[in-house]
Amino acid sequence: MPLVGAALLAAAVMADRAGLFGKAPPADVAKYHLKSFRVVRVIDGDTLDIDCPDGSHPHTRVRLWGVDTPETVKPESPVEHFGPQASEFTRSAPAGKEVTLELESRQTRDKYGRLLAYVFLGDGRMLNRQLVAEGYGYADPRYEHRYGDEFARLQRHAMRERLGLWAGVRREDLPYYYRDTLKLPEKMNTGH
Repeated sequence: MPLVGAALLAAAVMADRAGLFGKAPPADVAKYHLKSFRVVRVIDGDTLDIDCPDGSHPHTRVRLWGVDTPETVKPESPVEHFGPQASEFTRSAPAGKEVTLELESRQTRDKYGRLLAYVFLGDGRMLNRQLVAEGYGYADPRYEHRYGDEFARLQRHAMRERLGLWAGVRREDLPYYYRDTLKLPEKMNTGH
């Protein structure tokens, strides 16, 4: 029994150091927070790679905090409504340019090991904010973050103004977490 207890304690210590109990790994904060990097590849609307090694990987994969864009490259998933436009928007904004990352101090990685960050462009605009404000992505309500209320307000404005994806979105186009909770304006709700 003492071996089982020691193994559980060791696992808990490792999980804590990895940030699984709500604290960000200090190494991520020191390495990335408020630091600038060049974008080497845009994966899709809410994911990109920067020119900083990450473990055995030559680049760090960054997932934009607080925003969820329609899928274009997810395995075994179709390209979603407005996904190509969202990817192109992100590709045109920071690709090949320097960006500055801002991290949440309590969590720096998602379940896939991607760095979670707010990405600031050279002119000071936050890419995450722009995606929501201009209708290229959804304010992601699944995970609490410091810009949650602001992103929700920006999304409501984009919906009212029918910006970007909101110009023709149908209920079935919405992410699963919004299908039963988000009320689309009548003219928009053409699916039902």
